Amino acid sequence: MAGILAQNLPDAALQFLYLVAGVLFIQGLRDMTHPRTATRGNQISAGGMFLAVIVTALWFDILSPLVLAAALLIGGGVGVWLAVTVETTEMPQLVGLFNGFGGGASALVAGAELVDTFNGATAVTTLPVSLTATAAIAGIIGSVTFWGSLVAAGKLQGIVGGSPVSTNVGHVIKVLFLGAAVIAGLVLVIQPEMVGNSPIAPWIPSYWVLVGAASILGIFLVFPIGGADMPVVIALLNSYSGLAAATTGFVLGNTALIVAGTLVGASGLILTVIMCESMNRSLTNVLFGGLGTDDGESKDMEGIYEGQIQETSPEEVVMLLETADRAVVVPGYGMAVAQAQHAVAELIELLDEHGVDVEFGIHPVAGRMPGHMNALLAEADVPYDKMRELEEVNPTFSQTDVAIVCGANDVVNPRANEEDGSPISGMPVLNVAEANTVIVNKRSLSPGFSGIPNPLFARDNTSMLFGDAKESMQELVNDYKEATD
Repeated sequence: MAGILAQNLPDAALQFLYLVAGVLFIQGLRDMTHPRTATRGNQISAGGMFLAVIVTALWFDILSPLVLAAALLIGGGVGVWLAVTVETTEMPQLVGLFNGFGGGASALVAGAELVDTFNGATAVTTLPVSLTATAAIAGIIGSVTFWGSLVAAGKLQGIVGGSPVSTNVGHVIKVLFLGAAVIAGLVLVIQPEMVGNSPIAPWIPSYWVLVGAASILGIFLVFPIGGADMPVVIALLNSYSGLAAATTGFVLGNTALIVAGTLVGASGLILTVIMCESMNRSLTNVLFGGLGTDDGESKDMEGIYEGQIQETSPEEVVMLLETADRAVVVPGYGMAVAQAQHAVAELIELLDEHGVDVEFGIHPVAGRMPGHMNALLAEADVPYDKMRELEEVNPTFSQTDVAIVCGANDVVNPRANEEDGSPISGMPVLNVAEANTVIVNKRSLSPGFSGIPNPLFARDNTSMLFGDAKESMQELVNDYKEATD
């Protein structure tokens, strides 16, 4: 039965509405490239998707208006609840889950379209290759994305082990299940003539074998990768979810889905490449190398640093800040975990009020996902002009009086520039060691995700401020207020 919109509008109207949705996707993506317009871009993209969903559901009479409204209300309610209740530190896990849901939905929709097409046949027929081939691709990519994203989210949440695992057996398992998925896809595409509604049609089990094999492949692709590489993996899975959606768009002949999926797939891939370049690693090395394995030197950090660490106190740090002309704060995942961004923002505001030139040095892979630190600082109302990327801030460290490292580790580890053969060799890092004085705020001397010691902690110009980031930063704020009143 024709949909509500289709009864009253020409076919060209559908394509026009899809074009409007596509323009909104593109404009939203463009706005999300800058922190100042990112919120607006997100809203515009959401508006484009809402338009595409409403138009598609009503045009093709997929759901009645009442059921559609109920579905949107439930889905929107769950989305709002997640957005409000999930902590900012857990946002990467949520992004990972959303990637997975997108991939899983694509695999299910492609399968549903196969079932619907087959059930509509009443005579001896074969399904068109354009349908079976695209459905097979969507099934493989979507299933890999769904289960891979669940594993990635589990690693970020600490439910799944974060240490990398690299074995020949694991690679063999991946090849076997990839082969099984491809063979099942070929069975689906190269099919004999079959009778409509036949319960023994060969594609029926082959598609679900494909989905099952690809699901196991997704688990084994992500499970061996270490927690340090999860930001790259999340970006790659984001690209996968877009590719799965675009392929499903071809299955359905839906222009809006093709455009949206292609945009997500392309932007996710570009982001993945940028992330790999920021870590000076190839995508192959991320997927199969494993970051976090070392020669065992990280097992006893206290022993490694024994006698070389200088500890400091909030009072001493305040004395340094009172005489400083320039300061740079380097945030890391420790700041995110402690939710210390508001205390850090207050400290920056105080320093700024007393004439200190103060900025943030943001590493592109600090935290658990791209832009993690920027989002946290923006939440605390830190001005965007205070945030400097690695390339901008690195040349200024030699003119910096005090560098405060708040919960960061690998992104300030000088071994990246000084040694060959370590897990982070060649990775661009923030050169905080060039500052006159470096204050490192950490709970302990534990290593970062790379699993290796950080010689910065033992440098002559470095002092360790041990403690929870939020409590430590708040003490600095209180002591600085007392000292300057």
